[in-house]
Amino acid sequence: MSSSAAGHDCCGGLSNIDFRQADLFVMTWLLGYVDPTEPSFVAAVLTVVFNPLFWNVVARWEQRTRKLSRAFGSPYLACYFLGSSILLLNVLRSHCFTQAMMRQPKMEGLDNHATYFLGLALLGGGLVFVLSSFFALGFTGTFLGDYFGILKEARVTTFPFNVLDNPMYWGSTANYLGWALIPGPAGASGSEARQSHGPAANGAGGPRLRGGSPV
Repeated sequence: MSSSAAGHDCCGGLSNIDFRQADLFVMTWLLGYVDPTEPSFVAAVLTVVFNPLFWNVVARWEQRTRKLSRAFGSPYLACYFLGSSILLLNVLRSHCFTQAMMRQPKMEGLDNHATYFLGLALLGGGLVFVLSSFFALGFTGTFLGDYFGILKEARVTTFPFNVLDNPMYWGSTANYLGWALIPGPAGASGSEARQSHGPAANGAGGPRLRGGSPV
């Protein structure tokens, strides 16, 4: 018997699997809370993936070639240009994220004062970490100045870097999580139109949907 045939016999082969017997309850339950085909959700995912990919690729390209520094005549000007581009991309990402929240379903269990104040606390803590990181590092330290050859005299060890290794990343994550927990504006467009397509609406069981921000 050949090794390939033995391998198929050992595992039974995919042809022996009856996909009709698969339990799709978990997938149906998840899709009751997230509509991955909604355009604003797709846009939010694309910006979340693209932004760090963009600035890491550009920064490493600059580190190898110094073409941005030569084009602007100064590594500082080149760093300011990249930093400004990152800020604009982050504004776009935040806008797409907000639009996605307004158009996605929300767990009714999160519609309470405790969740609201938790969201506010996460937003507040996230802003503290992001802003204190920026002031500790400065503009060039925040926006990849080391790839342009702009280095600090010593490693930054003041707050918040004496608390967390990556306070700006943790702060940004807390910001978005907190913003997601805070209810969106009443009557947000899109979510009500999909409410009748949820699992609970067709009698199949599952979450009840209400307009607002996603989990």
